Amino acid sequence: MGGRSSKFSFCCWHSSRKPSPHDLSDLENGGENGKNALPDFTEFSLDVLMIATEGFSADNIVSEHGEKAPNVVFKGLLENGHWVAVKRFNKSAWPDSRQFLDEAKAVGNLRSERLANLLGCCCEGEQRLLVAEFMPNETLAKHLFHWDSQPMKWAMRLRVAFYLAQAVEYCSSKGRAIYHDLNAYRILFDQDGNPRLSCFGLMKNSRDGKSYSTNLAFTPPEYMRTGRVTSESVVYSFGTMLLDLLSGKHIPPSHALDLIRVKNLSMLMDSCLEGDFSNDDGTELVRLATRCLQYEARERPNAKSLVNSLIAIQKETEVPSHVLLGIRHGAATPPQPLVLTTMGEACLRRDLTALHEILQKTGYKDDEGIANELSFQMWTNQMQETLNSKQQGDAAFRAKDFITAIECYTQFNDGGTMVSPTIYARRCLCYLMSDMAQEALGDAMQAQVISSEWPTAFYLQSVALFTLGMENDAQEALKEATKLEGKRSKN
Repeated sequence: MGGRSSKFSFCCWHSSRKPSPHDLSDLENGGENGKNALPDFTEFSLDVLMIATEGFSADNIVSEHGEKAPNVVFKGLLENGHWVAVKRFNKSAWPDSRQFLDEAKAVGNLRSERLANLLGCCCEGEQRLLVAEFMPNETLAKHLFHWDSQPMKWAMRLRVAFYLAQAVEYCSSKGRAIYHDLNAYRILFDQDGNPRLSCFGLMKNSRDGKSYSTNLAFTPPEYMRTGRVTSESVVYSFGTMLLDLLSGKHIPPSHALDLIRVKNLSMLMDSCLEGDFSNDDGTELVRLATRCLQYEARERPNAKSLVNSLIAIQKETEVPSHVLLGIRHGAATPPQPLVLTTMGEACLRRDLTALHEILQKTGYKDDEGIANELSFQMWTNQMQETLNSKQQGDAAFRAKDFITAIECYTQFNDGGTMVSPTIYARRCLCYLMSDMAQEALGDAMQAQVISSEWPTAFYLQSVALFTLGMENDAQEALKEATKLEGKRSKN
């Protein structure tokens, strides 16, 4: 794809600045680097995102949402070397393409160090995809509920609450106060270990905005009454997040408030935090959570008040987040995916026209001597007929008369005097062009039998398998083709 590089030549996305948790001066546009810290919102082509995610490979799934019709998030690598998170919506989520594009552009105008920012989207046909900054160090749910080596420290929990409050305040100041389904899976950790709020929750996520999907025990009371999310609903959800941070568990607000009323805070607090915090700090966070969880929406604090309350109780502010979180700095960067060739990219896109051009240009040079044998004119009658079938098939292939090409190449193969992997490859493509994927797969496999390390045979297998809906097998064939082609280029 020759036209990709200029359109997606993004500048550096991460500021080298390490802000103090107390710094409220400039969270927009990635901090002090201003608008140059992140690229402008971009409308990506489906081809680019297909290549970035290796055809939306199951190996690249980083999260799922939903049951029968999941909205899946994939990690992907753009041509410029930047990792992204690509959210692929179910077809029914956004039937109106204009509404989707307008909503994505509005969210894409936001730029903050407290957000996993939205970089672009794709809206081609029925495809609805969002592209955001990739956060390599897991979710708050992972570090808080499912930790491996150490529980999250008190100072880090306070920082998560503070940064989250800053994110909510920033969005509110930009007219995006509504956040759908705020929970521990929406808080992500960047390469420095700093918590970020996922931008995906800023999208309506459905045709009518009714997208609050948490367990009813955690749902704001007004949503239960009206079915609508308000800015006060977001503050209520923020309160449930404070309970998560206090307890290390996803505890229902009603149960937590009961414990708070009878002053049984020891049952509420995470036992792993014993000796790690002062009673005053714990009491202050409990008090703030209680205010957020008020039944009447008007009695809850606003986002600015949350920030002011939390800034006063921050601890170890000079310690980097990755140290508090207990991770290596810059850890968890995904391994480099396969770098696909032009043919590999065409296979991933199932671009049969491009494959036709490639096979036509390649000719018979990979037939290991067969092409030379076919050039001789000293044939028996049977061999001459076989050669004529090949020539007629090649003429039909060039003319894109794929049915005739299939007939002629079949006559060549049935002649039995010569064996050509290229003939099978060409007939395979003709079958694909004629919606005969099963027959195409058979030919691609036969080409592999004849020439066991021929990349083209595996490339065509991948296309046939993709067409048959066998995604995992197709990915394996594509990887094998890429590996074989790389081996050839080194020889």
